[in-house]
Amino acid sequence: MARFAMIAGLLFLAACSAPTPAPTAQEIIARAATLAPSDARLADLYAQSCQACHAHAESGAPLTGDVAAWKPRLAKGKPTLLQNVVGGIGGMPAGGQCFACSAADHEALILFMSTGT
Repeated sequence: MARFAMIAGLLFLAACSAPTPAPTAQEIIARAATLAPSDARLADLYAQSCQACHAHAESGAPLTGDVAAWKPRLAKGKPTLLQNVVGGIGGMPAGGQCFACSAADHEALILFMSTGT
């Protein structure tokens, strides 16, 4: 009986630690459309400058909260990422069209968009 309880306990623990399945593309798209920074000022900057592209899949920009899409960008390092934001890259205009953003604002917005939190 003790052996059964031990096996049942191990199975229970294994089930609890099972990895969470990756979100589907539709879930990522739906979530990106609803996210906003909790800080009111950053939320305003995001709504005015970032959201138009980073909340809409058809833009081709990495979606807000899509951790997998942001991973290779973040791997380039913060200095390169900030340089790309400030100078523009691909279809993204210089500064992400955020003319009121400081470097700290860009960093905070990148963090928000890359994690969704």
